[in-house]
Amino acid sequence: MQTSTLTPLQKHNFHHLYWDIFYWGVLSGSTLAFLPVFLARLHANPFEVGLLTAGPAVVSIILSMLAGRFMRGQDMVRLTRLTALVHRLGFLLLVPLPWLLGAPGQVWAALGLMLVFSLPGTVISISFNAMFADLVAAHWRPHVVGRRNALLSLSITLGTLGCGWLLDTLPFPANYQVVFGIGTLGATFSTYHLWRLRPAGEVTQRLGRPFRDFARQGWLMIGDAVRSPTGLRYLLRQSGQTLLRLDLLRTSFGPFIFSFLIFYTFQYISVPIFPVYFVETLDLTDGVISLGYAIFHVAMMASSMALGWLNQRANAHRILAVSGVLYCAYPLFMGLAYGPGMVIVASLLGGLVWGVANGQMVSALMDRTPDEDRPAYMALHNLFLNLGILGGSFLGPFIGQFLGLRGAVLAGAAMRVAAGLALAVWARPRRAG
Repeated sequence: MQTSTLTPLQKHNFHHLYWDIFYWGVLSGSTLAFLPVFLARLHANPFEVGLLTAGPAVVSIILSMLAGRFMRGQDMVRLTRLTALVHRLGFLLLVPLPWLLGAPGQVWAALGLMLVFSLPGTVISISFNAMFADLVAAHWRPHVVGRRNALLSLSITLGTLGCGWLLDTLPFPANYQVVFGIGTLGATFSTYHLWRLRPAGEVTQRLGRPFRDFARQGWLMIGDAVRSPTGLRYLLRQSGQTLLRLDLLRTSFGPFIFSFLIFYTFQYISVPIFPVYFVETLDLTDGVISLGYAIFHVAMMASSMALGWLNQRANAHRILAVSGVLYCAYPLFMGLAYGPGMVIVASLLGGLVWGVANGQMVSALMDRTPDEDRPAYMALHNLFLNLGILGGSFLGPFIGQFLGLRGAVLAGAAMRVAAGLALAVWARPRRAG
């Protein structure tokens, strides 16, 4: 595809979309990656770490159901600009916490900030998806998304490695304040480039396929809980009064989406355990943690880009089932770890598996949702996704109280095997005819 065929407006918008994602990666590789570890170093327990994901999940359930009513018909470029400005203010407010509060107060202040600012974070997740569909013509989307994902991978990798070095070099808690400051700069420059975007002026083609853009606004990176914002723009397209169609659960889509709920719940059981486990059980330095994050993310990006090649050589459902079962690799090897070596192995294998599993789950979801009624199906999926995040975030710390941190991580691995088997049984493709 020749970039010389781009119009001046397209060149302008693509340029700022690329720089937006690069600086979002800086934020992701700094504040979003290390805030959970910071809380663990303040002796937060798994329940408190779990609130980092549970609180935003509740907000997402509520706001996404109201999105169509209040956001449909809005100027998505303007809405994205305004919500980005408000949402990213929360990262700036993290910087002075060690000067203002003791350790317990910092934990709860950080949790409160992330909860409050998850409101605009949820809105921007939805509005950005819709804005991207408006600004980028259908035939240019693979090109733009591919470059954005490459830039995101580069900036997250450099950001996590650089911040890990800073955290090991500087004294606590000033080291985390510097990292949160870097995240604030990334958020500021990302917001600047969003403000430079200009409306396309014409209606682009509405496609029923996901973008596979890995930027997920407003969510923290905890362990291997990394996912793309699948289909959020569909929440603005409902034609009737009721977007949440529970009657779909009585169709063949019911067992299918229930298997996804099991997967999401069991995925997040280990997630609130990981930061505390890294700090208290494995006694990892921030540099080792950052190296694990970087390796995981690069491996995830690499395997996700190879998904098309893999689908040409194997049955799609078999790939989904096998990758779903193998998704236990990250908590399994983490649970067996006693030093940095196994952590690196877990990060590499976990990233490779999740890049395939996540992409295959998105494809399976799209294959099971009809184009003409996709908003209702995607709303139900978004509900089950956030219910799974909520349930897993609370269930994991409960398990940890009885089994200990290492036992909870290994239990999470066993449950992920069960979740993969659920996908194998209930997420089969529809039979023709």
